[in-house]
Amino acid sequence: MDILDFTGKVVLVTGGARGVGRGITQSFLDRGATVVICGRNAPDTPSKGKGGEAHFIAADVRDAGQVEAMMAEIEKTFGRLDVAINNAGGAPPSDPSTVSPRFSESIIKLNLIAPLFVSQYANAIMQKQETGGSIVNIASVTVPRPEPQTAAYGAAKAGLCNLTTAHALAWAPKVRVNAIIAGLIRTELAHLHYGDEEGIAKVAA
Repeated sequence: MDILDFTGKVVLVTGGARGVGRGITQSFLDRGATVVICGRNAPDTPSKGKGGEAHFIAADVRDAGQVEAMMAEIEKTFGRLDVAINNAGGAPPSDPSTVSPRFSESIIKLNLIAPLFVSQYANAIMQKQETGGSIVNIASVTVPRPEPQTAAYGAAKAGLCNLTTAHALAWAPKVRVNAIIAGLIRTELAHLHYGDEEGIAKVAA
């Protein structure tokens, strides 16, 4: 049995149109999964693989109503949901001394509240399935290593790790919930935090 064969499985990747999310989407497609991605805008060039082309649903994961509608569409169209990847997130660097309350609130909502919404509705589908399901939260290196320029983001991701454990305890054994903290991943937005090519090379080393 190939544990990396996802043929017949349905996977949701929030923010799956670009960056880390697009890489996750492509990996699941290459392993035979049916992949649904969501975001506010559809990708110019959809990801394709062994599992076909990624299906796009327009949804702002910060809005519980839109998340609920998206999950209903997934269940109606595909009949199941096996994996949910809470990848949508991020934040531009900001001065914690002068950043606006509205900015901080929006960052926490995207990186903590949105995964809470997605996880809750995903679990409701997975609990009805004999095989259960898996929820994976993409956390951040700012959890163990806080950075002044990403204070609200780091706090939200730390909260996400706590939420991961709480959900894992509440929804076991049917649904597994894990968080991933990865190092530097080269994306089109890497320069925002790591500077020029020299800075990226130093961190990568």
